[in-house]
Amino acid sequence: MINSEFPVLQDSSNESGQGDTVSLSLSVSELDDTGEGKGKKKRGRPGRPPQATNKKARKSPVDKGGRRPNGMAQQNGEGGDPTTLFEVVKLGKSAMQSVVDDWIESYKQDRDMALLDLINFFIQCSGCKGTVRIEMFRNMQNAEIIRKMTEEFDEDSGDYPLTIAGPQWKKFRYNFCEFIGVLIRQCQYSIIYDEYMMDTVISLLTGLSDSQVRAFRHTSTLAAMKLMTALVNVALNLSINQDNTQRQYEAERNKVAGKRATDKLELLLEKRKELQENQDEIENMMNSIFKGIFVHRYRDAIAEIRAICIEEIGVWMKLYSDAFLNDSYLKYVGWTLHDRQGEVRLKCLKALQTLYTNRGLFPKLELFTNRFKDRIVSMTLDKEYDVAVEAIRLVTLILLFLYLVMTLFVCRLFSRHDPQAEEALAKRRGRNSPNGNLIRMLVLFFLESELHEHAAYLVDSLWDSSQELLKDWDCMIELLLEEPVQGEEVLGDRHESALIELMVCTIRQAAEAHPPVGRGTGKRVLTAKEKKTQVDDKNKLTEHFIIALPMLLSKYQADAEKVANLLQIPQYFDLEVYSSGRMEKHLDALLKQIRVVVEKHTETEVLEACSKTYSILCSEEYTIMNRVDIARSQLIDELTDRFSHSVEDLLQEGDEADDDDIYNVLSSLKKLTAFHNAHDLTKWDLFKNCYRLLKMGIEQGSMPEQIAVQALQCSHYSILWQLVRITEGSPSKDDLVALRRVVKSFLAVCQQCLSNVNTPVKEQAFMLLCDLLMIFSHQLTTGSREALQPLVFNPDNTLQSELLSFVLDHVFIDQDDENQSMEGDEEDEANKIEALHKRRNLLAAFSKLIIYDIVDMPAAADIFKHYMKYYNDYGDIIKETLSKTRQTDKIQCAKTLILSLQQLFNELVQDQGPNLDRTSSHVSGIKELARRFALTFGLDQIKTREAVATLHKDGIDFAFKFPNPKGAEYPPPNLAFLEVLCEFSSKLLRQDKKTVHSYLEKFMTEYMMERREDVWLPLIAYRNSLLTGGDEDRMSVTTGSTTSRASTVPADESVDGSWVMRNDTIQTPGGLQTPQLTSTVLRENPRQAAEHIPEQDSSEPGSEPDYIHNFNLLTSGHFRRGLMEDDAEPIFEDVMMSSRGQLEDMNEEFEDTMVIDLPPSRNRRERAELRPDFFDSTAIIEDDSVSISYANSSLYDCVITAESKSPKWKILHKGGKKAFFKSLM
Repeated sequence: MINSEFPVLQDSSNESGQGDTVSLSLSVSELDDTGEGKGKKKRGRPGRPPQATNKKARKSPVDKGGRRPNGMAQQNGEGGDPTTLFEVVKLGKSAMQSVVDDWIESYKQDRDMALLDLINFFIQCSGCKGTVRIEMFRNMQNAEIIRKMTEEFDEDSGDYPLTIAGPQWKKFRYNFCEFIGVLIRQCQYSIIYDEYMMDTVISLLTGLSDSQVRAFRHTSTLAAMKLMTALVNVALNLSINQDNTQRQYEAERNKVAGKRATDKLELLLEKRKELQENQDEIENMMNSIFKGIFVHRYRDAIAEIRAICIEEIGVWMKLYSDAFLNDSYLKYVGWTLHDRQGEVRLKCLKALQTLYTNRGLFPKLELFTNRFKDRIVSMTLDKEYDVAVEAIRLVTLILLFLYLVMTLFVCRLFSRHDPQAEEALAKRRGRNSPNGNLIRMLVLFFLESELHEHAAYLVDSLWDSSQELLKDWDCMIELLLEEPVQGEEVLGDRHESALIELMVCTIRQAAEAHPPVGRGTGKRVLTAKEKKTQVDDKNKLTEHFIIALPMLLSKYQADAEKVANLLQIPQYFDLEVYSSGRMEKHLDALLKQIRVVVEKHTETEVLEACSKTYSILCSEEYTIMNRVDIARSQLIDELTDRFSHSVEDLLQEGDEADDDDIYNVLSSLKKLTAFHNAHDLTKWDLFKNCYRLLKMGIEQGSMPEQIAVQALQCSHYSILWQLVRITEGSPSKDDLVALRRVVKSFLAVCQQCLSNVNTPVKEQAFMLLCDLLMIFSHQLTTGSREALQPLVFNPDNTLQSELLSFVLDHVFIDQDDENQSMEGDEEDEANKIEALHKRRNLLAAFSKLIIYDIVDMPAAADIFKHYMKYYNDYGDIIKETLSKTRQTDKIQCAKTLILSLQQLFNELVQDQGPNLDRTSSHVSGIKELARRFALTFGLDQIKTREAVATLHKDGIDFAFKFPNPKGAEYPPPNLAFLEVLCEFSSKLLRQDKKTVHSYLEKFMTEYMMERREDVWLPLIAYRNSLLTGGDEDRMSVTTGSTTSRASTVPADESVDGSWVMRNDTIQTPGGLQTPQLTSTVLRENPRQAAEHIPEQDSSEPGSEPDYIHNFNLLTSGHFRRGLMEDDAEPIFEDVMMSSRGQLEDMNEEFEDTMVIDLPPSRNRRERAELRPDFFDSTAIIEDDSVSISYANSSLYDCVITAESKSPKWKILHKGGKKAFFKSLM
């Protein structure tokens, strides 16, 4: 009997599968206790003193540390050895079996003290700081002890060892479970039957599992479930021993009377009786745990506790199916399938999967399957992704289970009339095999479920659970090639196409051994077993399809979709099989079928698949290369002859050419173009005839657009192959001159095609022009290729302007214009996306020319000015172009930005006249664009100071460029542009604001300074933006003196060593890791210091020489103060914005500023003067009475908030703009 009044030990088995094994060996400690080397083992008795042995007893950790009489462990001081079981298990430094053996030795000497250690072990594992003393253990009831421990529990923290994070507790759960499993395994032959230890342990765990304290309940439930798993192993071990003993007894009893050993029979009977008694006791213990703990805790309020119960009952059913795999226990798993927590539902499904994978357990699962199959099927649509995936796997296993049940039923039914029916059914192969119907169902699911649009992902989702089905290529081939038998459903055209697509995807998955794009984090390193499987699969599919592929191509040669899929298969072959297996005849059959396909089809997809197949088969590493090369050359010869004759006919006919002449040219040209993409066809000189066609089209203007597009593409491939030959060899001067002549003539033709009436021709010519200008640019000579200098082409101004005009006319168009250009065709969403994708490619091609300095950077002004209007469509491309051009030349990029704003301003003046409505949406749009441009300069004003100052200079020049024809008392026509320029004032250093203001005063008269009318407000606003934060500046820009108490510059410190000249050699302390945004109001008052700087050459204040002189002075290293200078008052941003706009700006600004570089400091004083300033002016709102700062917002929150409103194309290219541009290179 289990006494509920005894405190109990907590149990757990090794989570790594320790509980899955059955130990048949005796514990060394217990063998010493029995004192018997042979004969039967007697059960332990409570309180029996240990027998003396010659073996020296090992000291337990408690013995090593010493123990007080009350059960409290002595403290060894800091750094001492662990003195309690809890500390030993927590550290995990000792072998668990050694720890358990030491505890068993102490139990034999004093079982009360040993059990007290075990009780305190469970109490401490629960996170309780209390300790059970020997007096409490002997005198108090179980409930009283738990109540006392609950009072001493630390309620300040909700953490306990099973939930605490950190490296120290990382392996605690594993060690805890392992300890319990090893404890039961080592005690399974005597101690667990002494009616003392296990009664105490189970009683304690039952009480703790009913506690209101979560830590007690969680820890004791885990211990009890692992204890139960360990007892299941013991019970299984006893069951095996019972069966063995029974067989020995039966064998001995069946002997003849003269040979029968009576003593042995008696011994076997006694042993069988003892094993049965032990079995009854173990079952009693398991029933106590199940009814006292599991039945209550499987529906605990804590999901993790419920998950522990379900996980362990699945283990019991798997280990000891005779006792646990019945409806009395399965019902708990079935009920928990409806649990509200996905974690628990997931444990249920995984537990069931382990049962359904064992076909021997199917009969016991039949009733459960009928009762809960509807719930399991519904879980395939579970809201938790992991649960849905596991539910699909379980449904797949159940489907196989039901199919096998039906198969066995049919076998039994027919076996009454035909004894060989069952054997014949097992030998079915191909379309009549069990996989035949499953493959048909899979095809039907793929077509009708509408859940998968791409077969590769459907195959990948089933790969782990159904590889045998998916790799049954023999069955698939028979379904495609053989005629259906009478009564069998015929595969339709759609079903055949779907089956071929699925078959090709299974071949790819098997040959490449990695999931399709988007599944997984990338190509992982395969294990040796996976590599062997990959090689075996590749050999298997090669053997199947080397023979079957020509037959499949022959049957479906007229279907372009099917042929295009089938022609992907040879790339996964082991091509050595053709020669090693003497299968050249199958290679010839394949080449013959490919040639037939080329003859019959003109679809680009099919022709490219044929070209790629020839390219793979022509690899020089294989011996079949010569055979394939001959077949390819014969095909190209025939196509070239046909193309030459058809071109001559077309040129002779001219305008009188009929449709047949055009078709002959187009079909042969499309085939040659597809092959020229992957094969060097230079010796056939296709460029000559293509050029003739293009020239005729330009001169007569009647060339069909498809012929023109294909001729352009084929000529492009011809030039690239010629360049490959030259770069790989040692070209002569004549070769370079000849190629240059060809390139020059082709570029001229493409340039003329830009004015073609057909849009596809213009787009093709534009893309080829951009590609060739990129290839034959100044970068061609890099990497010790100076000899290729004659091939470098630089576009002239005319060509650059034509390219830019094409972009403006065909990329930056409104949706209405696009619909009209489509000649009234009704576009669906897919067509709109495709058209937008094409326009994005056009813009990206031209942007590359700007980035690599092939087209002059000012041309980008016409691109940048559309940044806001077309932000959703091209915002990422334009922004990346802006970032790359700034890296190339900061000053020129700044000039381009201001030029784009000037262009928008001029367009607005032309539309509205000189008297602009400053409150109109058009003016606000220009200001918003300027604000976005200002944000792209980032936070590091040191790096961008010269560029920003140049931008202001150009803006001021533009504003005062033309005087007002009415007289000097009227504002200049472009004066309103200064309001746009205000957006960049915040990016100026304080001292630079003085310099820019002085330059502004050069253009101002006293009359202008006194005016306050509305027409003069842009000038007033711009002056105020330059004076903000500058009045209290301690640096005099015109005199070159400063009041800062800066340290004296050492005499030996050169100008090159100043911080201004070294601003790219050091980074901001702390990098850019979420700087805390604090209000600038808290900044300290500036230090008072004096340092004399000699006066510079005098010039008229405000003059252009003075501007240049002062700016050079600022960047020459004479001034020690800069961006981090202490100011008397805070600097505020002049631009007013909403809080949402601030978050967007934070995202945009930090996206382009990956590193903030600051001037290096040589000493402590300089570090104080140049300390980092993380204040973001765009996140501060200026108000007359209060300054608001996002002091509590982190940069991460700002970025995440802004990203939630990112445009659709930014999401589409979320792989990164840099990766996007690299893909276009």
